[in-house]
Amino acid sequence: MFGRVGVTGNVAKLVGGCVLGGTLLAGVLAPLTLGVGVVAANVGESVAQITPTAISGQLPTVTTVTDRDGNPIATLFDQYRIPVDSDKIAPVMKAALVSIEDRRFYQEHGIDPKGILRAAINNAKGGSEQGSSTITMQLVKNYLINIVDRTNPAAQAKDRADTLTRKLHEARSAIDIDQQLTKDEILTDYLNIVEFTGKIYGVEAAARAYFGTSADKLTVPQAALLAGMVNNPTRYNPYEHPQETKKRRDLVLDAMVTNQAIDAQTAAQAKAAELDLVPNGPAVPSSTCMGAAPAAGYFCQYALTYLNQAGFTTTQLDNGGYTIKTTMDSKVSQAAKEAVEANVPTTQPGVANAMVIIAPGTQSHDILALLANRNLGTDPAKGQTTRNLPAEVDDPFGAGSVFKIFTSAAAVEAGVADLDTPLPNPSSQCFPLPPHSSPPCYTVRNDGTYADPITLASGLATSPNTAFVGLEQQVGVPKVVEMASRLGLRNTMRSNDDGKTPVPSSKDPQQSEPQSQYFQNKPSFTLGNSPVSPLELANVSATLMSGGTWCAPNPIASVTDAAGRPVPVRSTPCEQAVTGDVANTLMTGLSQDTVSGTTAGSAKAAGWNRDGIGKTGTTQDNESVAFVGGTDKYAVSSTVFADGSQPGQLCTGNPVHIGRGCHAAFGGTVAAPPYFRAMKAILGPNY
Repeated sequence: MFGRVGVTGNVAKLVGGCVLGGTLLAGVLAPLTLGVGVVAANVGESVAQITPTAISGQLPTVTTVTDRDGNPIATLFDQYRIPVDSDKIAPVMKAALVSIEDRRFYQEHGIDPKGILRAAINNAKGGSEQGSSTITMQLVKNYLINIVDRTNPAAQAKDRADTLTRKLHEARSAIDIDQQLTKDEILTDYLNIVEFTGKIYGVEAAARAYFGTSADKLTVPQAALLAGMVNNPTRYNPYEHPQETKKRRDLVLDAMVTNQAIDAQTAAQAKAAELDLVPNGPAVPSSTCMGAAPAAGYFCQYALTYLNQAGFTTTQLDNGGYTIKTTMDSKVSQAAKEAVEANVPTTQPGVANAMVIIAPGTQSHDILALLANRNLGTDPAKGQTTRNLPAEVDDPFGAGSVFKIFTSAAAVEAGVADLDTPLPNPSSQCFPLPPHSSPPCYTVRNDGTYADPITLASGLATSPNTAFVGLEQQVGVPKVVEMASRLGLRNTMRSNDDGKTPVPSSKDPQQSEPQSQYFQNKPSFTLGNSPVSPLELANVSATLMSGGTWCAPNPIASVTDAAGRPVPVRSTPCEQAVTGDVANTLMTGLSQDTVSGTTAGSAKAAGWNRDGIGKTGTTQDNESVAFVGGTDKYAVSSTVFADGSQPGQLCTGNPVHIGRGCHAAFGGTVAAPPYFRAMKAILGPNY
């Protein structure tokens, strides 16, 4: 009974297979005579999206991010693919693929009628399953799965379905492709599209990932291994299934002998060879900015954010094969990275030290370094964070007295004061608040002993509080708030008092209002007690050093597409934020900080004797300290702030740490030293 059923079943399979083979051939050669309207319509619709032009077009490939000198700092991709021309693929690789997948490839015309009938009869008889797809048909299938439908699992399932409609689709498309492309073009397209497990696609990426070589340098055993993988990349993954992979490789070598691609002796030598894989591979680079070096991760992340805002989608960047040359100076960045880590180690609990360096200019403010002691990543135990500490409005406590720059600029612009103007400077004073406020006035005290009155120039160097709150009252808080935005704190002033996007539905003004609105009537603004972006602080210096010209901080030198053609990047035009006279007055006023002001002690200890500008800041509870300055062609911010879940007072020491009852940190003693260390390394013997 069992035997009879088996025979009957095989006969049925045989008849069905012949019918299928005949139908397939008829459908391929004369699709308009199918007589099955639904099938014909489905085939026609599928064929419409598969054309030689589409297949030979832009494939998803790796985007490379580089520094200003063209040195790669990161790669971006959804599929690790590096398309290459035919002459960049070893002939032995093509021969191996043809031998194992489609030995009549050069005689057929997209489909192989003999192969179809052979496979149908063999499968119907109950023999081992045999495929009937030619390399050209496989090209169609892989193009659909790996390119057209790569983000649509449901569509990919249909692309793999063992149905007549799909077979007809592949066959008809294969005939069209064969008529319009040469055999070598078809092989090249196939080898650029096919999957080699995981995120590895295309022969060039596979050659690099598995053997640390390039596709044009593949040896016979290497080519045979890769050719064997395309049948089932998971089953023949050489790292997970080395024995299965070797058997498959040797099978390919035998096929190459049969197909007269190599001789028996060459095959024997190749079979004797070890798999010789890259250790601990496959060697696939990181597909995000988290794979960048510690001094480059935040820069890479900010560059992509900048491009997103300029109209590039994440999908474009991950698949477009662009070369994104950034403005990052690797030497400058490394010097800055070493400086902040010497001040606050990467894994120091609860303390962040960000540093940003910008090149001033009237046409662009190019970012040279954007980093922190923390690294970009997902492991807090290693001092990593996914927040872009130096770029975002991520110093939650503020820059302290650095904000006195804005009060000074507004006063100079309005003609209220110049550098020699004496400013009332009592040790404490209660400044009036808007009517019905509680308390009715804002009490301010100086932290130390100062002259009373004090000139604006001396005040900028030594940073008393009452003098500047009084000056702010003369100018008007709204003008000072506006000046902060004009000089550089654009995103900062658009954020709320938590450094986040305002939440209009909130009843709490600190949440619902941008800082530009929230601080309109708050004299505390000049004391810098609100969240701020370290990047934008550095850009304030760049604006002053550029004669009052504000430009958006720029991380992009150029973008080229996969063919090397320039791609325009939309940017915000520079603008004259303040006049050159106002900017130069501020520059003069800020020039004494390292000589006789709050950073004089640190400058002397560092052996610093170079001209420049500087302004320090310390928040009331010493939870954040800052230094903003610059010299030569470098505008810089160095900020140190509490960034843990339990923020507290910053304490000086080696290293800087969170504590109580300690020697509290100040901008001049904790934020300025990394600046001097970095700039001495950057400027070298000429500092």
